[in-house]
Amino acid sequence: MAHRIFLAGAAGAIGKRLIPLLHRAGHSVIGTTRSPEKAAELRSLGAEPKVVDVFDAAALTEAVKAARANIVIHQLTDLPKDLDPRLMPEAVVRNARVRREGTRNLVVAALAANVRRFIAQSILWAYAPGREPHSESDPLDAAAAGDRAVSVRGVIDLEAAVLGTQQLEGLVLRYGYLYGPGTHADKPGATAPVHVDAAAYAALLAIDNGSPGVFNVAEPNAYATTTKATWELGWNPDFRNAGPATRAAGR
Repeated sequence: MAHRIFLAGAAGAIGKRLIPLLHRAGHSVIGTTRSPEKAAELRSLGAEPKVVDVFDAAALTEAVKAARANIVIHQLTDLPKDLDPRLMPEAVVRNARVRREGTRNLVVAALAANVRRFIAQSILWAYAPGREPHSESDPLDAAAAGDRAVSVRGVIDLEAAVLGTQQLEGLVLRYGYLYGPGTHADKPGATAPVHVDAAAYAALLAIDNGSPGVFNVAEPNAYATTTKATWELGWNPDFRNAGPATRAAGR
């Protein structure tokens, strides 16, 4: 079934790999960016660009309404290029604000536009210390300290907004450490990696598959189980976007 998709954060690493998948699957994509300079790139990938700031709640609501979307996909982040360690302390705070305030504004906009399903990016490495591998029902690390506390608190707020809104079918994708085109790493090097194409593929699949809830999205690893995404979404961690000939979601 074709949908109208409002893709928030379309110019990010996952967003740019996701737009062609959505387009080839027959969906109409309205992709957001804060930068007018990136609008042409989004159009070339197959999206209708919309320049809007997630912190401008009124403008965001009007944008979602005008899009006539029935699905919102939240891939917004605010991180420096290549995760430059010199810039990360400030970026952690900005990114947490996106997760906290940006998500809240996007949920409000989705409700005002009568959106049916809301799919949001989260992170896999926010679990509280405990027995591994972690499942989706394990608690997040609410007692974290320092920069980790800022990040985890933002994640907790994001997930509460998405999963706690009864009028929406909320799905949270807890991504592992990204690698691949547009990310800071060419090869997997972390405990629970996920290729950016496979991450985008999970968001595509979540449009029509899976019950509302949380999904760990990473290659098989010892830190967290990933079988739920495999079984409920039909996700394959080996998926790669090979270009126009790729058949998205088995279509």
